[in-house]
Amino acid sequence: MEPSCVMVTGCFDLLHSGHVAFLREAAKHGDLHVCIGSDATVHALKGRWPINDQQERKYMLEALGCVSAVHINSGGGQMDFLNEFAAIKPDVFVVNSDGHAEAKATLCAKHGTRYLVLERIPHPGLKARSTTDLRNECTIPFRLDLAGGWLDQPFVSKHYAGSVLTVSIEPTHDFNDRSGMSSSTRKKAMELWRTHLPDGDREQLAKVLFGYENPPGTTEVSGSQDSIGIVFPGLNKLHFEGGYWPTHIESVHDADVLTFIEDHLQLVPLGPRGEGYSVLSGTRIDAAGAKALADAADACWNAIHAKDAVAFGTAFRASFEAQVAMFPHMVDEGIRAVIAKHAPGALGWKLSGAGGGGYLILVRREEVPGALRIKIRRGGY
Repeated sequence: MEPSCVMVTGCFDLLHSGHVAFLREAAKHGDLHVCIGSDATVHALKGRWPINDQQERKYMLEALGCVSAVHINSGGGQMDFLNEFAAIKPDVFVVNSDGHAEAKATLCAKHGTRYLVLERIPHPGLKARSTTDLRNECTIPFRLDLAGGWLDQPFVSKHYAGSVLTVSIEPTHDFNDRSGMSSSTRKKAMELWRTHLPDGDREQLAKVLFGYENPPGTTEVSGSQDSIGIVFPGLNKLHFEGGYWPTHIESVHDADVLTFIEDHLQLVPLGPRGEGYSVLSGTRIDAAGAKALADAADACWNAIHAKDAVAFGTAFRASFEAQVAMFPHMVDEGIRAVIAKHAPGALGWKLSGAGGGGYLILVRREEVPGALRIKIRRGGY
């Protein structure tokens, strides 16, 4: 009987012990083929070039005894390995929890390939490693919009005043670019402050970041929830009345409330938004739609404070549906299919940010295999 053929994909830049532990575990299931993203693909997805070019990464991986063959993927995007998948015909496709995506699971199901998600488990005696940690040890947070997103844009809140709820997210995962986690604003924060947020008045710092990202002459102004959500720790309620900046900000740092949110949110990766995507086409913005969005955000805020999971899920979904009613291009048939798959076990759901890709965020109690958990930033910096 021939041994099974196993396939993994990734960048594998700055090869470290976490990579080796993952590859050794994958190789237990058969002859291991490692398919790496090309330099051009890494740059397109991450917005930066890898430290080690594709030939050096291939050479280093080929030197590992657990690896049978290394291939440089010929495609582009998150699914750049499709040609290699077709040629290798793997019996098992292995990803780590950060690399899980519904599109990968669907591909494997279509071809009868076993899809295996591994958790990051370091070698005994070594600490957990990721390329993100090694690259710069950046502690600047991401931002997650819980409810009310779009009300930070004057062309929405001028119809009806309302609030946006955000949480500041620790960089525990290498979240995709263009996926609604405010990665572009975070990059601007890194240009300003390198690896850590500075001390100082939080609202003033957020205004500096907002102004830096939106200099005079900017035609499509990024919402201020992005800069506020990054700079302000904890849970924040930002109230908008037709302006770019909220009239007031209410923050929550209660550990029980933040833990409640963490315990009930899971992120299912969908992949980043594609180039040329325009969520603003075909909009239907009016007072009724803005009011529905504002009401859902208030209901979500109240449910979180009450630590009522069912009410949280209901309001969470209502906020998403109010967004889609005004911005129908936030979803497409592929996203609807993923929602339909997860809806039976969920209390509620929405997309990260403006939609079109990124993450499907679920409110649920049971663990979803391969989903990501978040850690909300507490206290200071």
